Amino acid sequence: MTSIAQRFLSTAAPYLPTTYNALTTRYDNMPFRRAGRSGLLLPSISLGLWQNFGDADPIANSRSVLRRSFDLGITHFDLANNYGPPQGAAERTFGLIFNADFRSYRDEMVISTKAGYDMWPGPYGEWGSRKYLIASLDQSLIRMGLDYVDVFYSHRPDPETPLEETMGALDHIVRSGKALYVGISNYSPEQTRESSRILRALGTPCLLHQPRYNMFDRHVEGGLLEVLKEEGIGCIVFSPLAQGLLTERYLGGIPTDSRAGKAGRFLKPENVNEETLGRARQLAALARRRGQNLAQLAVTWILRQPQITSVLIGASRATQIEELHAGLSYPQLTASELEEIENCLK
Repeated sequence: MTSIAQRFLSTAAPYLPTTYNALTTRYDNMPFRRAGRSGLLLPSISLGLWQNFGDADPIANSRSVLRRSFDLGITHFDLANNYGPPQGAAERTFGLIFNADFRSYRDEMVISTKAGYDMWPGPYGEWGSRKYLIASLDQSLIRMGLDYVDVFYSHRPDPETPLEETMGALDHIVRSGKALYVGISNYSPEQTRESSRILRALGTPCLLHQPRYNMFDRHVEGGLLEVLKEEGIGCIVFSPLAQGLLTERYLGGIPTDSRAGKAGRFLKPENVNEETLGRARQLAALARRRGQNLAQLAVTWILRQPQITSVLIGASRATQIEELHAGLSYPQLTASELEEIENCLK
């Protein structure tokens, strides 16, 4: 593993000063929303470290993205044990930058991580057993240099481990002081309702559910949002821009340096088809009439839902953070605009 000094002061990256003072205006233009029936408020947009914080990514750029995010009022940073690549790399990168820049701001930050996907060999390195979840969080805390996380998630439901065991492990983690709140991700409406019931009975309510949601993937509208409302659980969504399809990057075709151009794991060239692009072009035209771009419109559309607490955005450069933050200042969508969007998506 590259040492801290090498990563921060290598000849491949510019010198990084060690003193960071956050802007005093950081809370002036960020709307906060309540997470379900809890005392916790989250910024309308949060930063996800799923991409762009791996070992191959320049740490100077990762640091720039984190600093700019915090300066704009993004206080929530979302990780998982397997984010990278390789697994664990995003947490290590975050830990290095946190220690250098953000330790004095810890009480202003909401830091989350997750466990559920494959992390190490053998039968105890994935899914939802008590053994795996607790061991994984212990490793995550070491990688990030933290005493606790604010939110710890079960990253996916385990088809073989009883929900009582998985939820019991989450309850134990809160009682041990290693997390302040717990949540779930990628759970169905039925699994969410049952998980909430178990956690409530244990005395550790479920704070958040983290599903995928965007204009091209609306499965949460098929029951999950209603369950979250009934159970008092907040919702923080990932992939709001559909892996870039809801930006203007692909409107003219597939750039060779894009995710689809590189035939990435999650966005393949066949996903960038003419039907999808046609819808995106119509949406982009509507966005322009509002003075927005397509990515800003996509976030505005998600935040129309009162059950949504925050939108997890990813960024490879600080200007993308600035762009989406600026989009929060635009008016809510009118009834006629919402109808036009529905027609585009049919």
